[in-house]
Amino acid sequence: MIAIPHKAKQFLLVLVKVLIVGFAFFYIYHHLQGDKAISIESIIQYLSIKEVLILLLFTTANWFFEVLKWQNLVNSFKNISFFEAAQQTFSSLTASIFTPNRIGEYGAKMLYFKKENAKRIVLLNFVHNSSQMLATILFGVIGIFSSTFNIQHSTFNIALFIGIPIIFIIAFFFRKIEVYGFSIQKIIDKIRKLDRIILLKTFSFSMLRYVIFSTQFLVLLLFFDVEIEIIVAFSTIFTMYLLASILPSIHLMDVAIKGSVALFLFSKLGVEDWKILTITSLMWFFNLVLPVILGSYFVMRFKPKTAE
Repeated sequence: MIAIPHKAKQFLLVLVKVLIVGFAFFYIYHHLQGDKAISIESIIQYLSIKEVLILLLFTTANWFFEVLKWQNLVNSFKNISFFEAAQQTFSSLTASIFTPNRIGEYGAKMLYFKKENAKRIVLLNFVHNSSQMLATILFGVIGIFSSTFNIQHSTFNIALFIGIPIIFIIAFFFRKIEVYGFSIQKIIDKIRKLDRIILLKTFSFSMLRYVIFSTQFLVLLLFFDVEIEIIVAFSTIFTMYLLASILPSIHLMDVAIKGSVALFLFSKLGVEDWKILTITSLMWFFNLVLPVILGSYFVMRFKPKTAE
């Protein structure tokens, strides 16, 4: 069997991600042809100062629980303040913005701790991100089962119903295979050693975050006068986030992935393309661009700790 060089694997992975993002942008461009273009004027028309403040309130709540989640995990071995957790959360977000699947976040957070705690920080950050992914999967499955749009009984849904269990089955059978000294089984064993109360709090914060930004998306639909039933809207939003999370991407290009998936799903409900693109862009601005700006401030102020 011919072994593929490590650099070649990295190149192929980057190529796949570039192609995914490229197709996402092409999908958006294709749907924008002949449709109303996104403009500042259209945003101002639908959003008043009061509504912008409401959106900022959702964003603040979203990131409040994200910071609280990280503080809760780090407190499993070292007590840190909420402000310290916020520094680590926002600066690591900024550092990971150009890295695939936020991989840079792991290295950035390790810089705030002693070298001997590096593996522990990697594990805690894995739990941190995995808990959010688990919330996305749970709500996504609910969304798929309760969806009422035209693709409900299509090959698309059948593929999801079959594909998701297959992923878990493969993970189960290959859980003991080690890659760079890590294996699924080893990670599970280490997670089991963590305090159950801390794990429960982590998952609870992830669920709260999911409800907050999903509701924020719904509120934007209402602000833009999209006529849609609440249950249908939530099921579509849940499905959208699940599909978008499955596709690998660079965090900065997340808007392209979510935008193309949202177009595909909401177009089945007769929602105008420009409204969906505007809403996904605003979600990206409020929940990524603004936190990255704050994170940039923390990055500039960062000083390596020599002792704890």
